[in-house]
Order: sequence, then structure tokens, then C-alpha cells
Amino acid sequence: MKVKVSPDTTSPSEIQQWLGKVHRGDCVDLMNQMPAGSVDVVVTSPPYNIKNSTGNGLKNGSGGKWPQAALIEGYANHNDALPHEDYVKWQRSCLKAMMRVLSETGAIFYNHKWRVQGGLLQDRADIVDGFPVRQIIIWQRKGGINFNPGYFLPTYEVIYLIAKPGFRLAPKANALGDVWQIPQESNNPHPAPFPEALAQRCIDSTDAKVVLDPFIGSGTTAVAAVKSNRDWIGIDISEEYCELARQRISAIDRPLL
Repeated sequence: MKVKVSPDTTSPSEIQQWLGKVHRGDCVDLMNQMPAGSVDVVVTSPPYNIKNSTGNGLKNGSGGKWPQAALIEGYANHNDALPHEDYVKWQRSCLKAMMRVLSETGAIFYNHKWRVQGGLLQDRADIVDGFPVRQIIIWQRKGGINFNPGYFLPTYEVIYLIAKPGFRLAPKANALGDVWQIPQESNNPHPAPFPEALAQRCIDSTDAKVVLDPFIGSGTTAVAAVKSNRDWIGIDISEEYCELARQRISAIDRPLL
């Protein structure tokens, strides 16, 4: 099934009001207010719905075998425990909104995590079905401890490269390959921080001028965009995370032009 999106038409003056700001609100609602075709690349990692799990790690918010887990209380403004069908519907609406604001030469780097549910692999195919997935990038990171003897310790997440027809990598970026060894983020108050090096690699592998993250969290994608001298737009539904992102972004050193 091919997902239909609106035509890409915009003008520089319309997008200017969105640039360089962290916007608080529902990401689908806000993206639908943005001019179509106004973004060159989306780099994002949504909530994984990790607390709706057949496993025992964070089941029912109890912490299960992970009493110190950062996500034991979910995210601010989101408990990360939707019924699976509702979660899939929500994420597909998010991707459709991202596709609408994406230029004809743009791409989405959509980071997600596969997991075993009820003894079977949940590979997120139900979320990305119908969207133009060009490639899957493996983000190899350190694993934790796997208490389940039914499967091996997970040590990676995936990044779906969802690309419009005209998307091309920056010169020589294809040499990076499709397995990226990048450590997880540390020393970050956000419960599920996105590594800056991962966001940086996504951005630097393109010639994008405008970078969007509709789940900006602690501001990592914006920080990487600033360091690469790109315009950026951030969205988050949590005022707490928006303020965290604003403080973090304002504290970084801008590159010399």
C-alpha cells in the first residue's frame, strides 16, 4: 500500500517563522501547519511504546527486572504504553505528516527498535508499510543484560531511511556503510536520549539545509544541526523537554562561518 501525501509547495517566507525554534505541541498537528515541502531531512527517534510489552522489563510501570530504568515512569506527557494498534496508527500518522513537509529531494532517518513480543520478532514493518523505505541502517550499540533465555542479547537498533525519489547522499557519504557503531548517550536527563554522534552522522551524510525533529526531546538533533551549520526545527509535546532542549541548544558553541 502506497501512502499518499500532499504536493510539495512552499516559499522561504512561510518556513522562516519555524526555523531555529523548539515548538511545543502535538507533532502531527504542528507539522500539518508547516508549509509542505519545506524540510530537507527529518532525523528522529519516537517513543518506542516500550511499556506495552509482553516482557517483564517495564511491564505495567512496575519496573519489573529493571527497577532503576529511566523509563519506568514513561516520558513527560506520554506514558509509552499505548495498545499496539493505536501506537502503529499514531506512528503512521506521524510519518505521513513528515512526508508532507519533506522536499522531493529529502529523506527521513527514522530510528526505532525491534523487539521480541510473545516469542516472535516485532520488526515495525506494520509502521513503515507503504512508505518509501530505501534502506535499513543498523545502529550497533552496547547491549544491557538479557534475562530472557529465549533469544540473544539485543545490541542494535535500526534506522529506516525513508526517502523521496530525488534524495541523494552527500558526496562520499555512501562510504559510511550501513552498520554504524556509535555508543549510547550518557549524562543526559532525558529518559531515552538520542546520541549526538548518531544525529550528526545522519545530518552530515546529506546536503540538507533544513533539519526537522518532531520528537526533539533533549534537543540532540538541533544541537547536531547547529554544529553542522544547518537550519533546524524542533517539536515536542512536553514543555519540560522543550525547555531542556532550549537550554542545551543555547549553551553550545556555534561554528565559525
